[in-house]
Amino acid sequence: MDIFKLPPYNAVASHLGYPAYFSIIMGTWKVLGSVAIIVPRFVRLKEWAYAGMFFNVTGALASHIFANDAIVVFIAPIIFACLVVASWALRPASRKMA
Repeated sequence: MDIFKLPPYNAVASHLGYPAYFSIIMGTWKVLGSVAIIVPRFVRLKEWAYAGMFFNVTGALASHIFANDAIVVFIAPIIFACLVVASWALRPASRKMA
């Protein structure tokens, strides 16, 4: 949604005050992070990808808080942050740093 500036994301990003080009940057990093998680080996890269995903969703939560959005809007970033942490904590031993 970010890269193609689809209406749901575009409206939210605009509401939060982010410039239009920001969605392309964020979308590109999300795709690259997802690929890093899926590709075998590159354990250190995976750690950074997980960190980036966590920073992304907690940054989204902070953006909604600072925009004085309704509490209901906080639910999605909180759920995604929990999923990122769970994915990181439950990853196979072969994908963990020694």
